[in-house]
Amino acid sequence: MTRYPTPRGSTARPGTGAGRRPDASMTLLNEVMERPLDLGYAAASDARRRGTAAPQTPFRRALTFLLAVLLGLTAVWAARELRAPVGVENASDVLVTEIRDRTVVGERLAAENEALRQEITSLQEEALDEEASALLAESARLGLWAGATAVQGPGVVVTLEDSVRARSGEPGTDFQRVQDQDLQLVVNGLWAAGAEAIAVNGHRLTGQTAIRTAGDAVLVDLQPLVSPYAIEVIGDPDGLRTEFARTQASAWLNLLAAQFSISSTIETSDDLVLPAGTAGAPELVTESS
Repeated sequence: MTRYPTPRGSTARPGTGAGRRPDASMTLLNEVMERPLDLGYAAASDARRRGTAAPQTPFRRALTFLLAVLLGLTAVWAARELRAPVGVENASDVLVTEIRDRTVVGERLAAENEALRQEITSLQEEALDEEASALLAESARLGLWAGATAVQGPGVVVTLEDSVRARSGEPGTDFQRVQDQDLQLVVNGLWAAGAEAIAVNGHRLTGQTAIRTAGDAVLVDLQPLVSPYAIEVIGDPDGLRTEFARTQASAWLNLLAAQFSISSTIETSDDLVLPAGTAGAPELVTESS
């Protein structure tokens, strides 16, 4: 260790003032720089240099090699387990599975509701006399326009589906999924094109039906739906296709396909059956701002 003597003629005490080492406050750094080896390693190095260290036998070398290999394999195995855990399901897959199960339950309850509705109608016809037939016919007509009764006839089916990357669960593909505003815009365009009745994935739209997003799922009439989204429309097939092509919704579908790889198709059908709607949230289907 280099010494820093007190300059001649200095009256300062050793270790203070002008006689203090410039690096006196950096003891730890001095130890690291001047004595990098631990005392035990330094003693072993001195013993090997003097020739007094215990000789390295083949057994000890083999044991050291085996321990090094074992530690390396253990580290590799632990790193692989941490990077690719086994048995952990994707959260979106769990959500989609739960939505499909709940959809089956909802469809069963809707069928039971329709059967009860028909039973109520039959009881009303039996309870009322023949003079009330006109009233029942008017009620059925209003129920048809309000979505309270099932309807059957020709029309078109517009299908929207998430991109291939979004369906495979790749990260960063949220904008490549069909969102509530996309369905709202298409539904409003179909109403403007002359639709008489509309259903999305079997859920009838009424004046009180809301289309909203909850997490990764789209809610239609408070029912979670997943891609693909089939919008069934009853009306004149040729007229619907022609008028819909003139709406802003048709241009929006082309934009979704070009920029976000969201595919869409429109097909005609000679016979569509739309179920009766249910009481939803008191909110109209409107475009998102």
